[in-house]
Amino acid sequence: MAEAYIIDAVRTPRGVGKTGKGALAHMHPQHLAATVLKAIAERNNLDTADVDDVIWSTSSQKGKQGGDLGRMAALDAGYDIKTSGTTLDRFCGGGITSVNFAAAQIMSGMEDLVVAGGTEMMSYTADRGREEMAAGLGAAMMGSGNERLQETHPQSHQGVCGDAIASKEGFTREELDEVGYKSQQKARVAIEEGRFDKSLVPVTDADGNMVLDREEFPRPQTTMDTLAQLEPSFVKIADMPIDEKGTTFRKLINQKYPDLKIEHFHHAGNSSGVVDGAAAVLLASKEYCDKHGLKPRAKIIQTANMGDDPTLMLNAPVPAAKKVLEKAGLTKDDIDLWEINEAFAVVAAKFVRDLDLDWDKVNVNGGAIALGHPIGATGSILIGTVLDELERRDLKRGLVTMCAAGGMAPAIIIERV
Repeated sequence: MAEAYIIDAVRTPRGVGKTGKGALAHMHPQHLAATVLKAIAERNNLDTADVDDVIWSTSSQKGKQGGDLGRMAALDAGYDIKTSGTTLDRFCGGGITSVNFAAAQIMSGMEDLVVAGGTEMMSYTADRGREEMAAGLGAAMMGSGNERLQETHPQSHQGVCGDAIASKEGFTREELDEVGYKSQQKARVAIEEGRFDKSLVPVTDADGNMVLDREEFPRPQTTMDTLAQLEPSFVKIADMPIDEKGTTFRKLINQKYPDLKIEHFHHAGNSSGVVDGAAAVLLASKEYCDKHGLKPRAKIIQTANMGDDPTLMLNAPVPAAKKVLEKAGLTKDDIDLWEINEAFAVVAAKFVRDLDLDWDKVNVNGGAIALGHPIGATGSILIGTVLDELERRDLKRGLVTMCAAGGMAPAIIIERV
């Protein structure tokens, strides 16, 4: 089988994902995607007519984010019209999946040069989500609306699932707050030391005016005391009726786990941030690299997908990590750096506990709690982040995984060249 190499990875800064408050909130998602596509082409002097495909991830494919963002953004970025594009949705996991699909195409010999990545404008999609929730349609976003499916696999709100897992697994509020605190402090150090600078590309408007050139979301002033003062975020949501039958998100979980008393631990300080952002990863075959003088930075060692209980939703990263390690013939000791998306603090805490990992190797530059989680883009961001840090520390291998709605988790192992 042919090898697939990562040539480069870029991303935008993450802007606060609230209309009227975030620096990127007035941008079109297509422009944000085009920003990273243009940057990765220019940085690597690509002949875009050679790009076989743009494989893009966008979770909420509605309105401005609909209509195959991969193809439209490539055209907006000035790519040759020969460059095809497609857009996929694996909820939060799409940014890893777009890279995995690109690698598979190259490793199969079907294609030679592919750009993968993702975009999410949560300032746009979160507002639409609130409108749907207010209209009683919020459950449709989590998989209900199909009564037969909900009877077999009840699916709840992700924040309520996070609280349910924390309750079931015996985590304390203080333990989860500590995850949030450490995320902020690691991100602070990373930003101060310029650890993200290699991949970060500024966002400008159509006239070339600077829109955002730095991370907008982190709160480095966070302390354990300030976190302890925050009220849990999902108490009201858990018990809000979502249909005419009086179904609630809490009842959906208790439908499968009737004896589980769901307590509430997660809040704005230990949950992933709502942000806007985009990222792109350039992959190529060895033959294309040799012919065109591209210098690989890493190669894809193995990828995997894993499903788990859709009712608890967030528990697939651990089995996904085990699966991808087994497929690669590696053990956890062969992995130098880990990135587990901090969708909620319990996801990272359970991942580290269940795999018996050292926190000094996990999310070493902070995670989505401090930096934000632009749903469809985050996986691609994390792959670039772990690659940059492997190079900075002169290490060899990184593993990236993340939970996704429906109880899924994609995973990838990369190795520096």
